[in-house]
Amino acid sequence: MNKRIAYIFRHKLPQYHSIEALFETISAEVAKTCEVEKITLPKSGASISSLLSNLRSVQLSNNHIYHITGDVNYMALKLAGNAVLTVHDVQSALQGGALKRWLMKLLWFQWPAKRVKLMTVISEFSQGELAALVPGEAHKIRVIHNPVGSEFKPVAKDFNTLNPTVLCMGTKPNKNLEAVFNSVAGLPCTLHIVGKLTTVQQDLLHQLGIAYTNSVSLSREAIVKAYADCDVLCFPSTYEGFGMPIIEAQATGRPVLTSNLGAMKEVAGSSACLVDPYDVGAIRAGLEQIIADTDYRAGLIEKGFENVKRFSLERIAAQYMDLYHEMTA
Repeated sequence: MNKRIAYIFRHKLPQYHSIEALFETISAEVAKTCEVEKITLPKSGASISSLLSNLRSVQLSNNHIYHITGDVNYMALKLAGNAVLTVHDVQSALQGGALKRWLMKLLWFQWPAKRVKLMTVISEFSQGELAALVPGEAHKIRVIHNPVGSEFKPVAKDFNTLNPTVLCMGTKPNKNLEAVFNSVAGLPCTLHIVGKLTTVQQDLLHQLGIAYTNSVSLSREAIVKAYADCDVLCFPSTYEGFGMPIIEAQATGRPVLTSNLGAMKEVAGSSACLVDPYDVGAIRAGLEQIIADTDYRAGLIEKGFENVKRFSLERIAAQYMDLYHEMTA
């Protein structure tokens, strides 16, 4: 390919790194076959001054394909037909009052969708959500799943049936932690919760007498270790654009409990214990089966290893290369 791929990243902030980690990995693989460039925007936030500063910061070149990697969808207003936009999810951008939601629909979805040549989403579930927002541009949407990072490798560990470590990734409302806490009350286990706990969440943990550890702002290496040290991932989220913890835990060789809806069901398929995230009893029963049933647990681990093959870096990078070729056709 004689075009350079320029990856546009949002302004770097320590508390936000998932998009950066994802496309650092993808761009490194793409760089094996074509020239790439990484552009980090100078300003964070969605104020008018930040938006204008970021729009002015990128100099256009006809020799570039611009890939807006996420969270700064409005950059499509400048990059237009030379650009592809990746949308990670829809709901997180459409929070707040009616005026804010209206503005976000315009600036983050409807106007950018009209300007870019193609858009990618990370699950078929997200494809449906985005198509509903931009029906006139739905023909531009392509599904390319997230890859599992090469740093997530099988790590042997004897399952601790007496006091298993149950990993919980994330503390935002969609992560459904209150349901998890109520489901494990009285179970002999220790939760490892990654993410800053709210006061309400801390109070509930103490009220229910749950043993737990809490980690905040983990490095990539520490996240890898958290998966290796746990016995099971408990991820009954109520909403995800994809659900990276599912495949990260499976690549490490850990059984996964997740939701039987949306992107989680799509990503996990039959390789995880799927439960109704709104049913505390179902979450508890799923965890109890994973803890008590050796054969069931081993089957989940084996199916998990098979499942993550769908999300290999080489396979996903090849799909992006096909997309870039489509951009130039």
